[in-house]
Amino acid sequence: MGARVLADGKTKFTVLTTKPANPAAPTAAELNAGIDLSMHVLTSDFTFGAVDSDKVAEKALGASGNANAIGASNYQIGLTIWRKFLTAGGFDTADEAGWSALKVKGTTAWAYARQTDKDASAAWAATDEVYLGAEFTTDTPQRTDGTGFVKYRIPGEVQTGYPFIAVAA
Repeated sequence: MGARVLADGKTKFTVLTTKPANPAAPTAAELNAGIDLSMHVLTSDFTFGAVDSDKVAEKALGASGNANAIGASNYQIGLTIWRKFLTAGGFDTADEAGWSALKVKGTTAWAYARQTDKDASAAWAATDEVYLGAEFTTDTPQRTDGTGFVKYRIPGEVQTGYPFIAVAA
């Protein structure tokens, strides 16, 4: 009998700035060369997943009640990323790869997330289940309410989603 696993610390989130050879089956090498944002993104408002599909309402004239068909799939992405600073002052640009990659409105990137029994810190490996891979475009980063650490929310629009795929060798 299988065991349940708490999700805490199990979500690995990687962004690629270069399109993988096959976005529906990225390799472990491509993902491990990407930007691992697992420890740079706020959990509480992270949105990366499927949302309700479009509905097609075409019931027969004589039918009572609604009989919607499921149409096109829809996905969402939004993340809040912490800014990083040097202890002596100024931005720590060496630790801001994610911010640098996503801060410009209209940037196209590819994101992949794993949530399994592996820790988020574990490297990507062939056959890992990716709960969602997606090509997305960023919108303008938004200032948060000014509490806590300095951070910005980066909304995005998923262009193509790849649900429940496997990492290629």
